[in-house]
Amino acid sequence: MSQHHHPPRRFPPFRRRRSTRRFFPFALFFFGIISLFIGGTAAFLYVIFSEYTGIQNWWLLLCATPTVVVFIAFSIVITLYRRFGRPLSELFNTIDSVSEGDLSARVSETNSDMFSELNRRFNKMVEELERADQQRRNLTADIAHELRTPLHIIQGNLEGVLDGVYEATPEHINNTLDETKLLARLVNDLQTLSLAEAGQLPLHTTRFLLADLLEDLTSSFSAQAKSQGIELVMRNDNSTLELDADYDRINQVLSNLISNALRHTPSGGTITVETGAITGEDRSVRIIVQDTGAGIASADLPFIFDRFWRGDKSRSNRSNSGLGLAISKQLVLAHGGTIDVKSEVGKSTEFIIEL
Repeated sequence: MSQHHHPPRRFPPFRRRRSTRRFFPFALFFFGIISLFIGGTAAFLYVIFSEYTGIQNWWLLLCATPTVVVFIAFSIVITLYRRFGRPLSELFNTIDSVSEGDLSARVSETNSDMFSELNRRFNKMVEELERADQQRRNLTADIAHELRTPLHIIQGNLEGVLDGVYEATPEHINNTLDETKLLARLVNDLQTLSLAEAGQLPLHTTRFLLADLLEDLTSSFSAQAKSQGIELVMRNDNSTLELDADYDRINQVLSNLISNALRHTPSGGTITVETGAITGEDRSVRIIVQDTGAGIASADLPFIFDRFWRGDKSRSNRSNSGLGLAISKQLVLAHGGTIDVKSEVGKSTEFIIEL
Protein backbone atom coordinates (compact mmCIF):
# COMPACT_ATOMS: atom_id res chain seq x y z
CA MET A 1 0.00 0.00 0.00
CA SER A 2 1.35 3.35 -0.94
CA GLN A 3 2.55 5.64 1.80
CA HIS A 4 1.35 9.23 1.78
CA HIS A 5 3.73 11.88 3.03
CA HIS A 6 1.93 14.84 4.46
CA PRO A 7 3.47 18.29 4.71
CA PRO A 8 4.00 19.70 8.20
CA ARG A 9 0.79 21.14 9.55
CA ARG A 10 0.50 24.71 10.78
CA PHE A 11 -1.09 24.87 14.17
CA PRO A 12 -3.46 27.62 15.31
CA PRO A 13 -2.13 30.37 17.58
CA PHE A 14 -3.79 29.03 20.72
CA ARG A 15 -1.77 25.82 20.45
CA ARG A 16 1.46 27.75 20.04
CA ARG A 17 0.60 29.79 23.14
CA ARG A 18 -0.18 26.60 25.03
CA SER A 19 3.20 25.15 24.00
CA THR A 20 4.97 28.36 25.07
CA ARG A 21 3.32 28.20 28.49
CA ARG A 22 4.37 24.57 28.76
CA PHE A 23 7.98 25.48 28.04
CA PHE A 24 8.11 28.57 30.30
CA PRO A 25 8.77 26.72 33.62
CA PHE A 26 11.67 24.84 32.03
CA ALA A 27 13.09 28.06 30.61
CA LEU A 28 12.83 29.77 34.02
CA PHE A 29 14.57 26.84 35.70
CA PHE A 30 17.42 26.80 33.18
CA PHE A 31 17.70 30.57 33.39
CA GLY A 32 18.05 30.44 37.17
CA ILE A 33 20.67 27.71 37.14
CA ILE A 34 22.70 29.37 34.41
CA SER A 35 22.49 32.78 36.14
CA LEU A 36 23.82 31.34 39.38
CA PHE A 37 26.64 29.54 37.59
CA ILE A 38 27.75 32.47 35.47
CA GLY A 39 27.31 34.96 38.34
CA GLY A 40 29.44 32.86 40.65
CA THR A 41 32.05 32.42 37.94
CA ALA A 42 32.12 36.17 37.29
CA ALA A 43 32.51 36.97 40.99
CA PHE A 44 35.32 34.43 41.31
CA LEU A 45 37.13 35.87 38.28
CA TYR A 46 36.64 39.41 39.64
CA VAL A 47 38.23 38.47 42.98
CA ILE A 48 41.18 36.83 41.21
CA PHE A 49 41.53 39.80 38.85
CA SER A 50 41.44 42.41 41.65
CA GLU A 51 43.93 40.46 43.77
CA TYR A 52 46.60 40.32 41.06
CA THR A 53 45.98 43.73 39.47
CA GLY A 54 45.14 45.69 42.54
CA ILE A 55 42.16 47.21 40.76
CA GLN A 56 38.97 46.84 42.79
CA ASN A 57 36.02 48.30 40.97
CA TRP A 58 32.84 47.08 42.63
CA TRP A 59 30.74 49.06 40.17
CA LEU A 60 32.13 46.88 37.40
CA LEU A 61 31.00 43.79 39.27
CA LEU A 62 27.58 45.24 40.10
CA CYS A 63 26.78 46.64 36.66
CA ALA A 64 28.74 44.82 33.99
CA THR A 65 28.49 41.27 35.31
CA PRO A 66 24.65 41.11 35.53
CA THR A 67 24.42 42.52 32.02
CA VAL A 68 26.79 39.89 30.67
CA VAL A 69 25.05 37.16 32.67
CA VAL A 70 21.61 38.13 31.39
CA PHE A 71 22.83 38.30 27.80
CA ILE A 72 24.57 34.93 27.94
CA ALA A 73 21.67 33.29 29.77
CA PHE A 74 19.15 34.70 27.32
CA SER A 75 21.22 33.38 24.40
CA ILE A 76 21.44 29.95 25.99
CA VAL A 77 17.70 29.86 26.69
CA ILE A 78 16.91 30.79 23.08
CA THR A 79 19.29 28.10 21.84
CA LEU A 80 17.75 25.50 24.15
CA TYR A 81 14.27 26.46 23.02
CA ARG A 82 15.20 26.11 19.37
CA ARG A 83 16.89 22.76 19.91
CA PHE A 84 14.51 21.24 22.47
CA GLY A 85 11.47 23.41 23.09
CA ARG A 86 10.29 23.98 19.52
CA PRO A 87 10.60 20.32 18.36
CA LEU A 88 8.93 19.09 21.54
CA SER A 89 6.18 21.69 21.19
CA GLU A 90 5.43 20.54 17.65
CA LEU A 91 5.45 16.91 18.78
CA PHE A 92 3.06 17.68 21.65
CA ASN A 93 0.75 19.59 19.31
CA THR A 94 0.70 16.68 16.85
CA ILE A 95 -0.04 14.24 19.68
CA ASP A 96 -2.97 16.44 20.70
CA SER A 97 -4.24 16.45 17.10
CA VAL A 98 -4.02 12.67 16.84
CA SER A 99 -5.81 12.23 20.17
CA GLU A 100 -8.60 14.44 18.82
CA GLY A 101 -9.02 12.15 15.79
CA ASP A 102 -6.93 13.96 13.17
CA LEU A 103 -4.85 11.07 11.82
CA SER A 104 -3.47 13.22 9.00
CA ALA A 105 -1.28 15.18 11.45
CA ARG A 106 2.46 14.69 11.01
CA VAL A 107 5.61 16.02 12.66
CA SER A 108 8.28 17.59 10.49
CA GLU A 109 11.20 15.17 10.37
CA THR A 110 13.74 17.88 9.53
CA ASN A 111 13.08 20.39 12.30
CA SER A 112 15.69 18.92 14.64
CA ASP A 113 18.61 16.57 14.12
CA MET A 114 18.30 15.42 17.71
CA PHE A 115 14.62 14.43 17.39
CA SER A 116 14.55 13.34 13.73
CA GLU A 117 14.51 9.61 14.53
CA LEU A 118 11.80 10.07 17.17
CA ASN A 119 9.70 12.12 14.75
CA ARG A 120 10.16 9.57 11.97
CA ARG A 121 8.98 6.70 14.16
CA PHE A 122 6.07 8.75 15.46
CA ASN A 123 4.97 9.57 11.90
CA LYS A 124 5.23 5.90 10.95
CA MET A 125 3.03 4.97 13.91
CA VAL A 126 0.40 7.54 12.93
CA GLU A 127 0.51 6.31 9.31
CA GLU A 128 -0.23 2.78 10.52
CA LEU A 129 -3.12 4.09 12.62
CA GLU A 130 -4.46 5.97 9.60
CA ARG A 131 -4.14 2.87 7.42
CA ALA A 132 -5.90 0.70 10.02
CA ASP A 133 -8.69 3.25 10.30
CA GLN A 134 -9.11 3.28 6.52
CA GLN A 135 -9.17 -0.52 6.44
CA ARG A 136 -11.90 -0.49 9.08
CA ARG A 137 -13.96 1.91 6.98
CA ASN A 138 -13.39 -0.20 3.88
CA LEU A 139 -14.37 -3.35 5.78
CA THR A 140 -17.71 -1.82 6.77
CA ALA A 141 -18.41 -0.81 3.18
CA ASP A 142 -17.37 -4.24 1.85
CA ILE A 143 -19.58 -6.11 4.32
CA ALA A 144 -22.54 -3.92 3.37
CA HIS A 145 -21.83 -4.60 -0.30
CA GLU A 146 -21.59 -8.37 0.18
CA LEU A 147 -24.78 -8.54 2.25
CA ARG A 148 -26.84 -6.29 0.01
CA THR A 149 -27.07 -8.57 -3.06
CA PRO A 150 -28.25 -11.83 -1.38
CA LEU A 151 -30.66 -9.91 0.84
CA HIS A 152 -32.19 -8.20 -2.19
CA ILE A 153 -32.55 -11.54 -3.98
CA ILE A 154 -34.17 -13.17 -0.96
CA GLN A 155 -36.48 -10.22 -0.46
CA GLY A 156 -37.41 -10.12 -4.15
CA ASN A 157 -38.16 -13.84 -4.34
CA LEU A 158 -40.30 -13.83 -1.20
CA GLU A 159 -42.23 -10.72 -2.24
CA GLY A 160 -42.75 -12.20 -5.70
CA VAL A 161 -44.22 -15.36 -4.21
CA LEU A 162 -46.46 -13.40 -1.82
CA ASP A 163 -47.68 -11.09 -4.62
CA GLY A 164 -48.34 -14.00 -6.95
CA VAL A 165 -45.68 -12.94 -9.45
CA TYR A 166 -43.75 -16.16 -8.83
CA GLU A 167 -45.13 -19.54 -7.99
CA ALA A 168 -43.76 -21.29 -4.92
CA THR A 169 -41.93 -23.79 -7.08
CA PRO A 170 -38.93 -25.81 -5.89
CA GLU A 171 -36.76 -23.73 -8.24
CA HIS A 172 -37.59 -20.40 -6.57
CA ILE A 173 -37.38 -21.94 -3.12
CA ASN A 174 -33.96 -23.44 -3.90
CA ASN A 175 -32.73 -20.09 -5.26
CA THR A 176 -33.76 -18.41 -2.04
CA LEU A 177 -32.18 -21.20 0.01
CA ASP A 178 -28.90 -20.82 -1.89
CA GLU A 179 -28.80 -17.13 -1.01
CA THR A 180 -29.37 -17.89 2.69
CA LYS A 181 -26.51 -20.41 2.54
CA LEU A 182 -24.32 -17.73 0.97
CA LEU A 183 -25.18 -15.37 3.81
CA ALA A 184 -24.51 -18.05 6.43
CA ARG A 185 -21.12 -18.83 4.86
CA LEU A 186 -20.21 -15.15 4.80
CA VAL A 187 -21.15 -14.72 8.48
CA ASN A 188 -19.21 -17.86 9.46
CA ASP A 189 -16.15 -16.65 7.53
CA LEU A 190 -16.30 -13.25 9.21
CA GLN A 191 -16.58 -14.88 12.64
CA THR A 192 -13.63 -17.19 11.96
CA LEU A 193 -11.53 -14.30 10.68
CA SER A 194 -12.43 -12.09 13.65
CA LEU A 195 -11.55 -14.79 16.19
CA ALA A 196 -8.29 -15.62 14.43
CA GLU A 197 -7.19 -11.98 14.28
CA ALA A 198 -8.02 -11.55 17.98
CA GLY A 199 -6.03 -14.69 18.89
CA GLN A 200 -9.16 -16.31 20.34
CA LEU A 201 -9.75 -19.05 17.78
CA PRO A 202 -9.63 -22.42 19.56
CA LEU A 203 -7.16 -24.87 18.00
CA HIS A 204 -7.47 -28.62 18.58
CA THR A 205 -3.91 -29.73 18.03
CA THR A 206 -3.21 -33.35 17.12
CA ARG A 207 -0.32 -35.21 15.52
CA PHE A 208 -1.11 -36.51 12.04
CA LEU A 209 0.55 -37.67 8.85
CA LEU A 210 0.72 -35.15 6.02
CA ALA A 211 0.10 -38.07 3.65
CA ASP A 212 -3.38 -38.49 5.19
CA LEU A 213 -4.09 -34.80 4.69
CA LEU A 214 -3.08 -34.93 1.02
CA GLU A 215 -5.25 -38.01 0.52
CA ASP A 216 -8.28 -36.18 1.92
CA LEU A 217 -7.61 -33.16 -0.31
CA THR A 218 -7.32 -35.44 -3.34
CA SER A 219 -10.68 -37.06 -2.66
CA SER A 220 -12.27 -33.64 -2.09
CA PHE A 221 -11.05 -31.89 -5.26
CA SER A 222 -10.16 -34.57 -7.80
CA ALA A 223 -13.67 -34.72 -9.28
CA GLN A 224 -13.91 -30.93 -9.67
CA ALA A 225 -10.41 -30.70 -11.15
CA LYS A 226 -11.21 -33.49 -13.63
CA SER A 227 -14.45 -31.82 -14.71
CA GLN A 228 -12.51 -28.60 -15.43
CA GLY A 229 -9.78 -30.44 -17.32
CA ILE A 230 -7.15 -29.59 -14.69
CA GLU A 231 -4.54 -32.05 -13.42
CA LEU A 232 -4.30 -32.20 -9.62
CA VAL A 233 -0.90 -33.48 -8.45
CA MET A 234 0.02 -34.36 -4.85
CA ARG A 235 3.73 -34.75 -4.03
CA ASN A 236 4.96 -36.01 -0.70
CA ASP A 237 8.67 -36.78 -0.45
CA ASN A 238 8.33 -38.39 2.97
CA SER A 239 5.27 -40.57 3.64
CA THR A 240 6.09 -40.64 7.37
CA LEU A 241 6.29 -36.85 7.75
CA GLU A 242 4.09 -35.72 10.65
CA LEU A 243 2.76 -32.38 11.82
CA ASP A 244 1.45 -31.14 15.18
CA ALA A 245 -1.47 -28.86 14.29
CA ASP A 246 -5.23 -28.54 14.09
CA TYR A 247 -6.04 -30.97 11.28
CA ASP A 248 -9.34 -29.33 10.30
CA ARG A 249 -7.86 -25.82 10.20
CA ILE A 250 -4.86 -26.84 8.09
CA ASN A 251 -7.27 -28.70 5.82
CA GLN A 252 -9.31 -25.49 5.57
CA VAL A 253 -6.21 -23.48 4.63
CA LEU A 254 -5.19 -25.85 1.84
CA SER A 255 -8.78 -26.21 0.66
CA ASN A 256 -9.04 -22.43 0.32
CA LEU A 257 -5.81 -22.32 -1.68
CA ILE A 258 -6.80 -25.20 -3.96
CA SER A 259 -10.29 -23.73 -4.53
CA ASN A 260 -8.69 -20.42 -5.39
CA ALA A 261 -6.31 -22.16 -7.82
CA LEU A 262 -9.19 -24.02 -9.50
CA ARG A 263 -10.96 -20.71 -10.17
CA HIS A 264 -7.93 -19.17 -11.85
CA THR A 265 -6.39 -22.13 -13.71
CA PRO A 266 -7.62 -22.77 -17.27
CA SER A 267 -8.42 -26.16 -18.73
CA GLY A 268 -5.25 -28.13 -19.42
CA GLY A 269 -3.44 -26.55 -16.47
CA THR A 270 -1.91 -28.17 -13.43
CA ILE A 271 -2.29 -27.65 -9.68
CA THR A 272 0.47 -29.10 -7.54
CA VAL A 273 0.48 -29.57 -3.76
CA GLU A 274 3.93 -30.45 -2.46
CA THR A 275 5.06 -31.14 1.10
CA GLY A 276 8.52 -31.54 2.51
CA ALA A 277 10.64 -31.26 5.62
CA ILE A 278 12.74 -28.22 6.53
CA THR A 279 16.08 -28.76 8.23
CA GLY A 280 18.05 -26.28 10.29
CA GLU A 281 15.18 -23.84 10.82
CA ASP A 282 12.63 -23.04 13.53
CA ARG A 283 9.84 -24.56 11.40
CA SER A 284 9.92 -28.17 10.25
CA VAL A 285 7.33 -28.52 7.46
CA ARG A 286 6.89 -26.66 4.17
CA ILE A 287 3.74 -26.96 2.04
CA ILE A 288 3.63 -25.47 -1.46
CA VAL A 289 0.47 -24.98 -3.52
CA GLN A 290 1.31 -24.05 -7.11
CA ASP A 291 -0.87 -23.57 -10.18
CA THR A 292 -0.32 -22.73 -13.83
CA GLY A 293 -3.08 -20.13 -13.90
CA ALA A 294 -3.33 -16.51 -14.90
CA GLY A 295 -1.02 -15.28 -12.12
CA ILE A 296 -1.30 -12.15 -10.01
CA ALA A 297 -0.03 -8.72 -10.98
CA SER A 298 2.87 -7.46 -8.87
CA ALA A 299 0.83 -4.38 -7.91
CA ASP A 300 -1.86 -6.66 -6.38
CA LEU A 301 0.45 -9.00 -4.44
CA PRO A 302 0.62 -6.80 -1.28
CA PHE A 303 -3.19 -6.89 -0.98
CA ILE A 304 -4.21 -10.46 -1.72
CA PHE A 305 -4.45 -11.37 1.99
CA ASP A 306 -6.70 -8.38 2.71
CA ARG A 307 -10.36 -8.93 3.50
CA PHE A 308 -12.67 -9.01 0.47
CA TRP A 309 -9.80 -8.67 -1.98
CA ARG A 310 -10.59 -10.25 -5.33
CA GLY A 311 -8.71 -10.54 -8.57
CA ASP A 312 -12.08 -10.03 -10.27
CA LYS A 313 -12.64 -6.32 -9.69
CA SER A 314 -16.23 -6.57 -10.95
CA ARG A 315 -17.06 -9.11 -8.21
CA SER A 316 -19.08 -11.09 -10.72
CA ASN A 317 -18.23 -14.40 -9.05
CA ARG A 318 -20.53 -14.37 -6.06
CA SER A 319 -19.55 -17.87 -4.94
CA ASN A 320 -16.31 -16.37 -3.64
CA SER A 321 -16.68 -14.10 -0.61
CA GLY A 322 -13.16 -12.71 -0.89
CA LEU A 323 -12.27 -13.88 2.64
CA GLY A 324 -10.58 -17.20 1.84
CA LEU A 325 -7.01 -15.93 1.60
CA ALA A 326 -7.42 -13.62 4.61
CA ILE A 327 -8.69 -16.57 6.67
CA SER A 328 -5.89 -18.82 5.41
CA LYS A 329 -3.25 -16.31 6.49
CA GLN A 330 -4.74 -15.88 9.96
CA LEU A 331 -5.06 -19.65 10.48
CA VAL A 332 -1.40 -20.13 9.52
CA LEU A 333 -0.34 -17.32 11.86
CA ALA A 334 -2.43 -18.87 14.64
CA HIS A 335 -0.26 -21.99 14.29
CA GLY A 336 2.90 -19.90 14.55
CA GLY A 337 3.68 -20.37 10.88
CA THR A 338 4.20 -18.17 7.83
CA ILE A 339 2.54 -17.93 4.43
CA ASP A 340 3.98 -16.19 1.40
CA VAL A 341 3.09 -15.87 -2.26
CA LYS A 342 5.06 -15.65 -5.48
CA SER A 343 3.42 -15.07 -8.83
CA GLU A 344 4.17 -14.28 -12.43
CA VAL A 345 1.40 -12.98 -14.66
CA GLY A 346 0.35 -15.49 -17.28
CA LYS A 347 2.48 -18.31 -15.88
CA SER A 348 1.96 -19.41 -12.30
CA THR A 349 1.15 -18.60 -8.69
CA GLU A 350 2.83 -20.27 -5.74
CA PHE A 351 1.76 -20.17 -2.09
CA ILE A 352 4.42 -21.26 0.41
CA ILE A 353 3.42 -22.30 3.93
CA GLU A 354 5.90 -23.11 6.67
CA LEU A 355 4.73 -24.71 9.93
